[in-house]
Amino acid sequence: MATIFLNGEFLEADEARVSAFDAGLTHGVGLFETMSAVIPEGGEPEVVRVLDHLDRLAASAKALRLSDDLRKPALAEAIKRTVAKCGLPRQRVRLTVTGGDLNPLSAARSGGQPHDPMVMIVAQPATEYPDEMFEQGVVVGIADMKANPFDPMASHKTLNYWARLSALQEASVKGAAEALVFQVTNHLCGGCVSNAIVVKNGELFTPIVRGEETEGGLPSPVLPGVTRAEVLDNARRLDLMTTSKMLTIDDVLDADELMLTNSSWGVLPVVRVEAQEIGGGVVGEVTKKMREMLVVG
Repeated sequence: MATIFLNGEFLEADEARVSAFDAGLTHGVGLFETMSAVIPEGGEPEVVRVLDHLDRLAASAKALRLSDDLRKPALAEAIKRTVAKCGLPRQRVRLTVTGGDLNPLSAARSGGQPHDPMVMIVAQPATEYPDEMFEQGVVVGIADMKANPFDPMASHKTLNYWARLSALQEASVKGAAEALVFQVTNHLCGGCVSNAIVVKNGELFTPIVRGEETEGGLPSPVLPGVTRAEVLDNARRLDLMTTSKMLTIDDVLDADELMLTNSSWGVLPVVRVEAQEIGGGVVGEVTKKMREMLVVG
């Protein structure tokens, strides 16, 4: 059963309503974050890396002119309250912020007058993944879609996930757990719903994300993943070298290990890309260690 917090109040699923004029529905104007949460027995609710998620959301909201003043402490408190009310020991939490009852063209003509965004938090049972996915690794495909570095929305977690979900659905039909997305320049972005990390000779390599671009270089269409950042920090604690760079399909296929990260599954080992085995088709030691070290819900 889901617990829903909508615009300041808790509602039952059959009571939660969004306006027919909400900009998220009419124009796809909105952002979201997906988080993991736990309630330890006898303990307080814990939302994994909640401040990192809210920092990313607020930065995107400002950059895309959705809102300049999202109140992160209030959002964090609302998320915690929603998790507590849900009460399940392991939860998946989604925070969605849209433009509310806003006509984007009218707002542009009026100089972007302040408006009230729609805020919805949904807490529900955490997604359960088979142990085999992590013990044996998964197969991934290669998506037909290409990311455009000049698309200003590409590196933000906007509501427009249709292309990615369609590619993920196509991969699933072929028996793959994910699909790798490349840029129009044929450089790796990551998975449809994940960031990618390649391991070669004990070093970790990952695509350049938004905010890591070099001066004069192309803008990155890659979302700066919250889980990705923690995995790279953990690797550096073990004195492993980490490098953000433009990666090609050859870098991927020649890798000793390949892992995909997101807030739902944490670290997911990849042992085959299409017909090509990665690392002899077994889960690598670095990937295992990164999964052990990661704090997950």
